[in-house]
Amino acid sequence: MYTYLIAVFVFVVDQLSKLAVLKWMNEGETIPIWEGVFHFTSHRNRGAAFGILQDQRWFFIIVTIIVVVGIIYYIQTSREMNGRMAWALPLILGGALGNFADRLMTGEVVDFLDFRLINYPIFNIADSAIVIGVGLFILDTFLESKKKSRVRI
Repeated sequence: MYTYLIAVFVFVVDQLSKLAVLKWMNEGETIPIWEGVFHFTSHRNRGAAFGILQDQRWFFIIVTIIVVVGIIYYIQTSREMNGRMAWALPLILGGALGNFADRLMTGEVVDFLDFRLINYPIFNIADSAIVIGVGLFILDTFLESKKKSRVRI
């Protein structure tokens, strides 16, 4: 049950942060938090990470539906999830739903986290949750496969 609470928390924080950006910032406006390092920059993305696949709204909607259904199915049918997977899946789920809501309602995703020190593309809370969740998922998959290979020896 707490798995879905994590996903809902990510979704709500993501949507509230995007709502604040839409309400209090004009598109293209930037607010330096730490000059030259980190800014809030109001940006819209009609594609995916790094601006790829621009204007492929329906592709992203369909892929997100498949991902969300797959994650929910896995959560519902999994007998036991370890700590990494218990965080990975709801982070991915909440993030996917956050960007899905944007694409469904407006056709574009609101981005605003702008790390200029490393010249990284502008992103949002949902993107952060997805990246962290996928990282945990990959780590768990790697560690579990190592554990299984040690058992066979």
